[in-house]
Amino acid sequence: MSRLRRLVEFLGLRRSIVGLLTMVVLVGMGERMGERFLPLYLLALGGGLLSVGFLGGMDNLLSALYSFPGGYLAERLGVKRALLLFNLMAMAGFLLVILVPAWWAVLAGAALFIAWTAISLPATMGLVARALPKQKRTMGVSMHSLVRRIPMALGPVVGGACIDAWGVTTGIRTAFAAALLLAAIAAGLQQALIETDAPHDRSPGALQAPEKNPLRLLRRMGPDLRDLLISDILIRFCEQIPYALVVVWCTMTIAAPVTKLQFGLLTSIEMATAMLVYVPVAYFADRTRKKPFVLMTFIFFTAFPLVLLFSRSFAALAVAFTVRGLKEFGEPTRKALIMDLAPEDRKAATFGVYYLVRDVVVSAAAFGGALLWMLGPEVNLLTAFAFGAAGTVWFAWRGRDLGRIDLTLPPQNPKSAPS
Repeated sequence: MSRLRRLVEFLGLRRSIVGLLTMVVLVGMGERMGERFLPLYLLALGGGLLSVGFLGGMDNLLSALYSFPGGYLAERLGVKRALLLFNLMAMAGFLLVILVPAWWAVLAGAALFIAWTAISLPATMGLVARALPKQKRTMGVSMHSLVRRIPMALGPVVGGACIDAWGVTTGIRTAFAAALLLAAIAAGLQQALIETDAPHDRSPGALQAPEKNPLRLLRRMGPDLRDLLISDILIRFCEQIPYALVVVWCTMTIAAPVTKLQFGLLTSIEMATAMLVYVPVAYFADRTRKKPFVLMTFIFFTAFPLVLLFSRSFAALAVAFTVRGLKEFGEPTRKALIMDLAPEDRKAATFGVYYLVRDVVVSAAAFGGALLWMLGPEVNLLTAFAFGAAGTVWFAWRGRDLGRIDLTLPPQNPKSAPS
């Protein structure tokens, strides 16, 4: 039993964290069964290639616009009630896709569920920051990222099997029906497991109400956090320019296209690779400097579009998706670094405004990605590589972190930490 307790403590698995991870698995599993195949669904419903580009751009733009309200609502309502609200939004989006098989309805439903991660992420990070001591934050974020990859790995396989069995339209609607059921179960378990927290402006000892003006929070960002934001924007241009069209490249463009099920397996390879590196990287990142780990993840982000360009078979694509999985090498570390560099009394809201600025700018990349693809898939992928190289060089030159955490300090009393 003592070994189990040590493992639970090592991984930061306190009750509220377990409730959070359960929600992430169930909602994520339902979402990923259909979300990765939405470009194919839009094409099947007559939406055209521009609708695919619009979906990618809308994903980034709404993720940006939802980030700050997500952080504000987490502080205004409390994490538990805010997460329930976000789950209900996703369920409404699933229902719309199920009931109305039209490309415009898919885009309207996607507006409610594709940004679920973005709107819930500030609350998630705020919960991790409050529930765990500082020397456990990277591990807590890593456990969230690791568990989130379970549905990202399995969901596309199940969704691909549904499409291969029943066709694109019926298969995807079936997948979203399952998503609706899983989200409903997640909402119930989430409310049972996550401990109730008081809203920010009614918490004992709270100094001020939640900040409604994102510009004020932006001005409170220090230069180190702003430099991280600039490099992150360039790296996300690299990711998002080809993002929505990767499935088109793999299943339609190359000389030996893969099946939908094989594409799901490629996604599983990506997620399994990411999951293998999360815990060891988190262990060392919490005990050393964070910058080298973030720099490595930027390098892998940059390499993916170039490797994909030369991948024309399932075996070669498996290598490319392994590289894509390695881009998660330092992603939890990057999120933990944002929390470290954010003002101590505004963790969730600062996280939200960081993502607001980043994703508003990056939304242009996904919109432009479809136009670049029309010029040629090679133009799209090489442009993405160039943005990634610029972001990596900027962070190598200007990136900073807070240095090594003093592990001799006594850990925070878990009973005194709000969760």
